[in-house]
Amino acid sequence: MPCDVVIVGGGPAGLAAAIRLKQMNEDLEVVVLEKGSEIGAHILSGAVVDPKALDELLPDWRNMDCPMAETPVTDNWHWVLTKGGKYGMPHLMMPPFMSNHGCYTGSLGSMTRWLGEQAEALGVMVFPGFPAAEVMFDDAGAVRGVVTQDMGIAEDGSHKGDFAPGMEIEAKYTLFAEGVRGNLTKQMKAKFDLEADCQPQVYGLGIKELWDIDPAKHEPGRVIHTQGWPLSETDTWGGGFLYHQANGQVALGFVTALDYENPYVSPFQEFQRWKTHPAIKEYLEGGKRVAYGARAINEGGWQSVPKLAFPGGALIGCAAGFVNVPRIKGSHTAMKSGMLAAEAAAEAIAGGAEKTELTDYEPNLRESWIAKELKQVQNAQPAIAKFGGDYGTVIAGIDMWMRQLKIGLPITMKHDPDYTKLGRADLYQPIDYPKPDGEISFDRLTSVAFSYTNHAEDQPVHLKVADLELQKQSELGVYAGPSTRYCPAGVYEWLEDESDGSMKFQINSQNCVHCKTCDIKDPNQNINWTTPEGGGGPNYPNM
Repeated sequence: MPCDVVIVGGGPAGLAAAIRLKQMNEDLEVVVLEKGSEIGAHILSGAVVDPKALDELLPDWRNMDCPMAETPVTDNWHWVLTKGGKYGMPHLMMPPFMSNHGCYTGSLGSMTRWLGEQAEALGVMVFPGFPAAEVMFDDAGAVRGVVTQDMGIAEDGSHKGDFAPGMEIEAKYTLFAEGVRGNLTKQMKAKFDLEADCQPQVYGLGIKELWDIDPAKHEPGRVIHTQGWPLSETDTWGGGFLYHQANGQVALGFVTALDYENPYVSPFQEFQRWKTHPAIKEYLEGGKRVAYGARAINEGGWQSVPKLAFPGGALIGCAAGFVNVPRIKGSHTAMKSGMLAAEAAAEAIAGGAEKTELTDYEPNLRESWIAKELKQVQNAQPAIAKFGGDYGTVIAGIDMWMRQLKIGLPITMKHDPDYTKLGRADLYQPIDYPKPDGEISFDRLTSVAFSYTNHAEDQPVHLKVADLELQKQSELGVYAGPSTRYCPAGVYEWLEDESDGSMKFQINSQNCVHCKTCDIKDPNQNINWTTPEGGGGPNYPNM
């Protein structure tokens, strides 16, 4: 199937690129491939959205029934939690660009579905349930498109009765918008050495729930962020959020930086513990949880943005990593990157070029407001990683103010890959997490049911372990099996074989919510997340 541009991923970045392409030239044939069962099925974010990119892409979006327009931010709090109390973060610590004034809070999944409708109305061909599984190259080594995943393959590799081979989508340009830690993006980074001149990307794991709460406690537009407890007890960094959104709901969640050292840390359990804090629990009591999910988040900042363009293709959105970590926002920068790549691709095609490098894309992005915004906060995450939550917050605040006031740019701090930071289990004590009460806190398997995750039972396991013996000797023997704790969906278990007492690595791939944490945090980089059969994974209703 030939087209002008194929976009791998139907999130905000991919759909913004598709819309911009059709705005530039309505005759362009644009294809969007989405691995989820529908557009928005795999989208999870807090979310407080800066409308800057939306204003540029669709200036009248507030009058076009966009669901994000329902709830403007009206109230913004930032708490530092102690074990039983809290205190507010002084506003002087935060430069003006940290403000949420003019932002909106709502479901990014619902906004993405709306963007999909706008794209289709312009003639974009959107194919949900069709993950891209392989990249095609021409004789010169340039990307010439992708192949979608085969359907109907049994776990043993045989073809089932409904087998259908993948489709070759050949394009003049391929835009990779897979989101965080995309499996094809990893291949492009390696093949074209895209990270040669940047620092390693680092990540956080965000875990989220939606709750219907007591209407008397609901304040539409109220935005709360927290730091401190409970992660302060394990020398780990991260924080929580609680957003009062439309229809009497709150979106609440917790982000744990994946550079933690203690292998006994469980981000899921830390989230459950955070909800029991009196300041958070008071909103939830009398309410009801209605959805659950998790995903990894880019936290490397500007210094971790790789080379973006290569022959025949480009990285956009979270595939490249444009999250503003202190603001906890990335959809606006992701969308803008997609728009800039689309403009470069449309102009190249208009000039008769194809499968060349989009040489205008990267310079234009590095001169855009994306660069300005991310440079202002580029030392925030590294400062906290290096100096801890208390001192690091102060240093990050000083650095951001210096950049705001332009009184001399501090040095750029560095960071190491997350998997290198994990410590040996014998240097730490196991953490005794409290049992869930079933009202405020919950267990993992019950939680996964609220992600509406589904994978066909009889299909190849999409979580590939390169060396099972290494997994046993190192991941279990040295690090005490951290995969059983860092996974927010209970995918991994170490089980004892009753016949001989040996340990077996059990992979419950049907539970996978596609967060990619295993691909990031495994201490030996021995687990590779690959694309399962199309339509599998979570089916988030409005996350």
